[in-house]
Amino acid sequence: MTYWLFWLSFLGLVYIYVGYPVLIRGLAKLRPLQRQKVLPHVPTDDSQKVSVVLSSYNDAGQLIAKLQDLLASPQAAWIGEVLIGLDGSTDNTREVIAQCNDPRLLLFSFEQRRGKPAVLNNLIPRCRFPIVVLCDARQLLSHDAIPRLLSNFADPRVGVVSGELVLSESEQQTTAGRGIGAYWKYEKLIRRAEGRFRSVPGATGALYAIRKELFQPIPESTLLDDVVVPMQAVIQGALCVFERDAIAYDRPSETLEKEATRKRRTIAGAAQLILHHPSWMLPWRNPIWFEYVSHKVLRLSSPILLLVCLLSHLPLIREPFYFWLFVGHAFFYYSAFAGWCCQRLGQKSVLFGVQLMFFMLNATTVAALWDAARGKFRVTWQRA
Repeated sequence: MTYWLFWLSFLGLVYIYVGYPVLIRGLAKLRPLQRQKVLPHVPTDDSQKVSVVLSSYNDAGQLIAKLQDLLASPQAAWIGEVLIGLDGSTDNTREVIAQCNDPRLLLFSFEQRRGKPAVLNNLIPRCRFPIVVLCDARQLLSHDAIPRLLSNFADPRVGVVSGELVLSESEQQTTAGRGIGAYWKYEKLIRRAEGRFRSVPGATGALYAIRKELFQPIPESTLLDDVVVPMQAVIQGALCVFERDAIAYDRPSETLEKEATRKRRTIAGAAQLILHHPSWMLPWRNPIWFEYVSHKVLRLSSPILLLVCLLSHLPLIREPFYFWLFVGHAFFYYSAFAGWCCQRLGQKSVLFGVQLMFFMLNATTVAALWDAARGKFRVTWQRA
């Protein structure tokens, strides 16, 4: 039984973090999705334009920079309207937006703070154009992001197009920042492969586009609207694809505490998906069941598998093979601890950032599952 527990937990971890990424990349190469993609011309009438939707809470400084960048870039020709929902904002966002003096800016002020899902439910049905681009106030976009997204809608099967989030790198980046950057590159490799094979089970919340006709209202308690909105389109038979040339720029968290706050919410949202949408766990109801379960669901079991793997390994170390395997096992834990020490001491480490990020994610998963078990879901965004 000890042997079985060790190998089942070990192989489970290998599948989650190595096997599935390798398998989905192999499938993307062997059976790539053939689809039409045409970069659109500059629109000559309103029918070719898009609606942009932003939800904001006390983002006056970031929002004005975002709007100025968006409306002054070459892609402004594709923007027919920008709907801005103020989710209970108490700062001077209204005055800041008024200074832009652009008739395409439509402000919707909600006195009660309810969260982004409620704002999306209110604003997307009000959009006048058939394609809706959703983005956040913080991240700036590449100047051809919108036409790059639109190029994918030349294929009528495509219902959602996810942009790519690019995290900046610098020589001063912390150990945690390096680990977060490496993890995000790994995550994007998986999403690209999923998009080339069939569909991505979710989108980049900082930038994605959807056909308005496919949008369905989502529960106001939803934590991962950028997963639920695209998945509802996929369940209707549409494709959700990944566009690597439509870029939103951001900075990685520089401390473990900030990243843990963000990931705790994300992972709790993944657990919430199972509670709110149990039918997505059924292969005959979910057309991308394999990608959804492998990418979104199985990772929730990672902390349990790590614990079982460690505890079942200890009785086996009397055998030479398992002893040397345990040396490698222990070194991996040690390297994560070394990364944590580097981070606490302010030292920058290239070697230990990934291991630190791996164990931080698993520790955060435990905390997030505890949140989910108690129903402790906070839908309104809280800065770390």
